Amino acid sequence: MNNQTYNLAFVFPGQGSQSVGMLAELAANYPEVKRVFERASDALGKDLWSVVAVGPEAELNQTHNTQPAMLAAGVAVWEVWCKHSAVRPSWMAGHSLGEYTALVCSGAMSFEDGIKLVAARGRLMQEAVPPGIGAMAAILGLEDHHVVKVCAEAAEAEIVAAVNFNSPGQVVIAGHVAAVERAMLAAKTAGAKRAVLLPVSVPSHCALMTSAAEKLDEYLQSIAMDTPKMTLIHNVDVASHSAPEVIRNVLKEQLYKPVRWSDSIKFMHDQGVTCFVECGPGKVLIGLNKRIIKDAEHLSIYDPESLNKVMEQLHG
Repeated sequence: MNNQTYNLAFVFPGQGSQSVGMLAELAANYPEVKRVFERASDALGKDLWSVVAVGPEAELNQTHNTQPAMLAAGVAVWEVWCKHSAVRPSWMAGHSLGEYTALVCSGAMSFEDGIKLVAARGRLMQEAVPPGIGAMAAILGLEDHHVVKVCAEAAEAEIVAAVNFNSPGQVVIAGHVAAVERAMLAAKTAGAKRAVLLPVSVPSHCALMTSAAEKLDEYLQSIAMDTPKMTLIHNVDVASHSAPEVIRNVLKEQLYKPVRWSDSIKFMHDQGVTCFVECGPGKVLIGLNKRIIKDAEHLSIYDPESLNKVMEQLHG
C-alpha cells in the first residue's frame, strides 16, 4: 500500500539541469530508467537515450531535445522511486518545464502525451524567437522588486522582464538582447553583485513567447487531462487546480508569465511541508530551495547513492 505523506513534496527540475551522461549510474542499476527512455524514444521516433548518454552536448542542449530529455529523466527517477518505495508525496511542483514532469508523475497526463507535448513546446518556443533576437540573464544579489523596476526602466521600446523568481537574490530576466543588456548594466548600477548572460537561445516566460503559447494551446486542447493525484502547485499562480481546462490554461500562460518558484516553495512550507525532494538529474533546485526555506529538509535523487540516502531518511 502506498503511503502518502502530508509533509513531503517532490519537485522536478527544468532546463539547465541536463548534462550528457545524466542518470547513467541509475540506469546501470535500475532497468526502469531505460524503459522510460525507450517509451520516450518510441513516442518521438528518435533515440532519446543516445542523445542523453552520448550527446553531443550541443544536440542535447537544443530545446526541442532538452525538454523531452528532462521530462523523461524526471519520470525515470520517479518510476525508480515508486518501484522501490511505498512512500508518496502529498505535494508536487516543477520548475518551468518541470511542471510538465510533475503533471505526468501525478497522473494528470500520460507519459506519451507529456513527451510529445514538451517536444512541441520546445520547437514552438524556438520558432517564436529566431536565434540572436532574445536573451536571458541571471541577476544576483538584488531584491525582486528592484529587478522588476530595472527591467521596466531598461525596456524602452523593447521587451525585458523578470521571469524567474528563483530564490532570494536570484532573479532571471528575459527579452530582446539589447534590452536584456541594458537591464544587466542597470542592475549592476543598482547594486547587483553579478549579472550573467545565460547560454540559452530562447527568452522563456516573457511576452516574446505569446505567439508560441497560442500555438501550444492547440496541442494542449488535444490531449487528455485528469485531476492530479497529489496537490500540484503551478508556477504561474502558486495554486493547485483540479479542472483540466484550468490546468491547460495555466500551462499556456506559463510560457509568457514568470515562474514564481520562491513563492511556490514558501507556500508549500506554509501548508506544512517540511521535506522537499528534488526528483531528477542535477541539484539545481535543492540549491535554490535551501536558500528559500532554511528550516526544512532538502534532498535530491539522481544516482544510486542519493536514492539510498532518501530511502533511509524517509523510511526512518
